[in-house]
Amino acid sequence: MIDIINKVQEVLKDPDNTLIVLSGGGTSGRLAFLIAVSFNKLLKGLGQLPRYTYIIAGGDRSLVMSQEGLEDCALLGIEELSKVCEGKKKVVFIGISCGFSAPFVAGQLDFCMNNLDIFLPVLVGFNPVSMARNDKIEGWHSTFRQVAERMQKLQESHKAFILNPAVGPEGISGSSRMKGGSATKILLETLLLAAHKTVSKDTDISEKCLLEILRTYERAHKVTYAQSKKIAALVKQAGTSLQKKACVYMVGWHTLGIIAIMDGAECIPTFGADYNDVRGFLIGDYSEMFNKEADLIAQGPQFAFSQEDFVKMILPSLTELDTVLFLFTLDDDLAEVEKLVVQVKEKTSNVQALSHATVGQYLPASLKKLFPSIMSIMWPILFLEYEGNFIQKFQRELSTKWILNTVSTGAHVLKGKILHNYMVDLRISNSKLFWRAVSILQRFTGHSQARCLEGLLQTIYDPEVLSDDIRNAELSKHIAIATEKNKVVPTALLCLLRNCSVQEAQLRLDTSPSIRAAIESSLNAPGRKRGADKSDSTGRSM
Repeated sequence: MIDIINKVQEVLKDPDNTLIVLSGGGTSGRLAFLIAVSFNKLLKGLGQLPRYTYIIAGGDRSLVMSQEGLEDCALLGIEELSKVCEGKKKVVFIGISCGFSAPFVAGQLDFCMNNLDIFLPVLVGFNPVSMARNDKIEGWHSTFRQVAERMQKLQESHKAFILNPAVGPEGISGSSRMKGGSATKILLETLLLAAHKTVSKDTDISEKCLLEILRTYERAHKVTYAQSKKIAALVKQAGTSLQKKACVYMVGWHTLGIIAIMDGAECIPTFGADYNDVRGFLIGDYSEMFNKEADLIAQGPQFAFSQEDFVKMILPSLTELDTVLFLFTLDDDLAEVEKLVVQVKEKTSNVQALSHATVGQYLPASLKKLFPSIMSIMWPILFLEYEGNFIQKFQRELSTKWILNTVSTGAHVLKGKILHNYMVDLRISNSKLFWRAVSILQRFTGHSQARCLEGLLQTIYDPEVLSDDIRNAELSKHIAIATEKNKVVPTALLCLLRNCSVQEAQLRLDTSPSIRAAIESSLNAPGRKRGADKSDSTGRSM
């Protein structure tokens, strides 16, 4: 981290023709956006010009809506990077891929290594290089692992860096939005904040400075999980809404709204959720945030994210079964919070609040009485210099992320979307999720990869009969068709477990109380061997 900070400082000390770029797909791209926005705000407060920019696979639309397929294109990543860096003399490029798997980021890192006179490439993720994805990237010449291995060699001469601490497996297997996402935020904010603090004081970076910042996140963890009982109640409430086919809306002020939008968008690929099931909205000024605001405004209901969208599109159709969670700090416009809560309460009594306060701040009684229960997180007063003020903002965002991840994951567990700790109803929207689907089928059926691949393709292409042309088609063709279909993985799983047709499997899913219940009854059917109990010999983080 210290070596990377020294390189970041070179860019901060020389504002002309320099840039810090953060890039990723899905959750990683949304975190790149959030971090770039935060540090440009920090610079603006110092009277300096923005020095950060973000790239997300699929552009700004992917910030509010899941478009996972676009992270499969390495050439698209290169094109986006060369566009934003045109004319720059020095660029620190931070590519984020939690599982070391995203082709979009692999292409960008390769491009940086081919232009080391301008770029310093940094790879952030949570797998060892030996476990980076090694499948051929469609339409490109390398695998992710080959790119990472090349970076490893360049790291010896400080021309590239890999930041990949081990964070251990995710609670839901492969759901890197959780620990992977939080660790990305902690690592990069610590690193960049330390760079800013030492540049402004003109001092050398020390491990002590890094540890001080990291410990503030450790305190945030304690403060957040002291609220476990209230978080559990919120999980139950959100789960009840989803079980009744209603929706969960998370309405957040300023960057807490961004955290809410991120959480909602992530549910689509992770749980095969509809875009309306769990949804975030941002209240407050979002000008100067986006690269291309025009890509988001008035683009239809799927891309709705603002206060105006919530009031026009969601509020009129709210029902008593929906849950609305308000996220704010006591520094926000509380009269505005109160006004919106009153409007929502006319439609549903299931309103909840997560508020962040500093010691000595109290919720107005008029607002407090509107909520049946409030999760109020109290933060200590920090007597810090200007950059230090951002620590509290980062803590509150992370605390909110932890709570929302728990609520949306827990609610989908209650809805029956998870079996053991596997996302058995993931949406097959990119190559990583395609192969994860195959591995889930293998795990629960005990069949070979070839048999499971065949079963998956039969489900994707049903009612068409599988021909050799279909079997040999590019992976991107299978994914394009699968993305548009619901319950592909559970359907394929029932077909393989019961040796039945796609129609019969779909009927069983439709008449079962939940996806989990349908799969469990098939696993426990007479004469079935339990494939799920076999240990995974690969140990691979998919």
